[in-house]
Amino acid sequence: MYISIETINDLAKLLGSLAVIGGTILAVYKFIQRDKRQGKVIRDMQEEQTLLCYGIKACLQGLVEQGCDGPVHDALDKLDKHLNKKAHQEMPE
Repeated sequence: MYISIETINDLAKLLGSLAVIGGTILAVYKFIQRDKRQGKVIRDMQEEQTLLCYGIKACLQGLVEQGCDGPVHDALDKLDKHLNKKAHQEMPE
């Protein structure tokens, strides 16, 4: 069996094409996996921020009950408005 230069050239083209296709598929797979991990991290951060907001709200309400005036009322009002606004927004899936 004789292997010509054209056969070697065709084989090299085929291997190069397969490598490009495989690399593209791998890059897309890695992108999807990274996006899933980032989505989970973002959801965890949002949950933590929600808990922090409710904790801050509880502290501000406690200060109001103890008779503190001034910026405590303003901060509590702004936080209530923010939480109400966020609670009524549509969450993208």
